[in-house]
Amino acid sequence: MEIIIHGDKLKITDAMKSYIEEKLEKLEKYLENSERVRANVMVKVKNHEQRVEITIPLKAFILRSEESKEDFYAAVDKAVDKLERQIRKNKTKLMSKQSKTNQDFNFTSFEEEPGEDRKILKRKTVEVKPMNEEEAILQMELLGHQFYMYKDSDTNKPAVVYKRNDGNYGIIESE
Repeated sequence: MEIIIHGDKLKITDAMKSYIEEKLEKLEKYLENSERVRANVMVKVKNHEQRVEITIPLKAFILRSEESKEDFYAAVDKAVDKLERQIRKNKTKLMSKQSKTNQDFNFTSFEEEPGEDRKILKRKTVEVKPMNEEEAILQMELLGHQFYMYKDSDTNKPAVVYKRNDGNYGIIESE
């Protein structure tokens, strides 16, 4: 697995780099052709917390985890454990979906910090790929988000799948 590590407001030391590499190696057993897989790791400092974001784009899915802790090593451990849980939880879904499709999905997470005056703080552009409702739900669950934007493969129109408060899903379609 190729591991790319970036630091934001932080210099990545050799010890930090080797720790991240060591922890991510345990995920290789779940990945086919792991030598072709690229893991992107972003380490940020915000106040006194270390934030670790790990993104692993696969052919059909993107695995993503983000954790914040005061201790860098605890944040890495928690983020990698979260990724491993995602993989194990969805292993059969991942394997069946991955064998059916050859598409690459690129998704940029949308993160918004709450503000008093409710203004737009960030604007993200996402590439919307065609998929069916089940694939969109799986991708949303893998990312741990409450919604996911996609292009419906039947109608070729943009749609949003979201998780309802009752645990079910809803879909918003465009006309």
